[in-house]
Amino acid sequence: MTTSVPAPTDASLILTYRCPMRCQMCNIWKYPTRKEEEVVAADFKSLPPLRFINLTGGEPFVREDLPEIVEECYRHAPRIVISTSGWFEDRVLALARRFPTIGIRISIEGLSQKNDELRGRPGGFDKGLRTLLALRAMGLKDIGFGCTVSNHNSGDMLALYRLSRELGMEFATAAFHNSYYFHKSDNVITNTDVVCADFEQLVRWQLAERHPKSWFRAWFNMGLINYIRGRRRMLPCEAGMANFFIDPWGEVMPCNGIELRQNGQPQDEATACDTPKNWSMGNIHDADFMTIWRSDQARRVRQMVSKCPKNCWMVGTASPVMHKYVRHPASWALKNKLRSLRGQAPCLDCKYCDVGQDPRQGDLDFDREV
Repeated sequence: MTTSVPAPTDASLILTYRCPMRCQMCNIWKYPTRKEEEVVAADFKSLPPLRFINLTGGEPFVREDLPEIVEECYRHAPRIVISTSGWFEDRVLALARRFPTIGIRISIEGLSQKNDELRGRPGGFDKGLRTLLALRAMGLKDIGFGCTVSNHNSGDMLALYRLSRELGMEFATAAFHNSYYFHKSDNVITNTDVVCADFEQLVRWQLAERHPKSWFRAWFNMGLINYIRGRRRMLPCEAGMANFFIDPWGEVMPCNGIELRQNGQPQDEATACDTPKNWSMGNIHDADFMTIWRSDQARRVRQMVSKCPKNCWMVGTASPVMHKYVRHPASWALKNKLRSLRGQAPCLDCKYCDVGQDPRQGDLDFDREV
């Protein structure tokens, strides 16, 4: 039994794989969980004190017991953010009235036509924007857009960013990728130069803002450029150390970016010898959280993470290490803010930050060599 592992700071709780959307970049909706099998509020009672909890899915607002889950989560973390499509407008607003400090990020992939095309449900953009405007009118502060960038929508990403600034809302970004979680193996950005150029514009705009938080977001978005280019991660992945995920069946996972593999190559679920279960640290139905966290199985999973060649760059695993190794993004942010003030272009060096990680981790070239 391993006992010296520090407690985590960040958690993502995947409450369901049920979802009303039909997104092109995600097939969760084809593999829904059964309502009676999903974790409930009482399953989270043994969570340790945390800095942050993200509630996600699928669509969290399909859960009729979501208020009870949120209430339990507030016993463990001061900040809760729910990722949602905004499809269930009335449920979102009712929850916000009960928990006025809740964070809400509505996934919107572009302006009206592009969003509804990519998310597969007509009217999705209107519902999402209408919900955000209603939340703002209620006085909620921690609200905003979440945009997943693919081959099809990087230009719309820039329009959404400008809209978010006009509305005084947060703006979160991601680049689409493959994992068991999404049941996808063909999420590959092919118009690399176009998408990276749009991210470079976003970086310039964020550096021009006054708030230092935006400068750090610019560094994160530079990391997305680095990811899209297929380069080694700029900071190590400490999934399963600083953060964790819990899936709808209660499995404690290091992340949701795991790809099913055989002989080092991505496979579909029918042929892969690797499975999500292999990456589970344990199940919260079988033991309290910290017993799982300090177990030999958790140690084995962390060893797997330390050598994982994927160069994922997602906020759930990037944010904790940006806080831990803050001097690296901070020095870049300050240097490039000065460049912005002088009217100079940012230095997009995507520098690899050696903080003692295994050189194999986050290096796709190493994976190809073996």
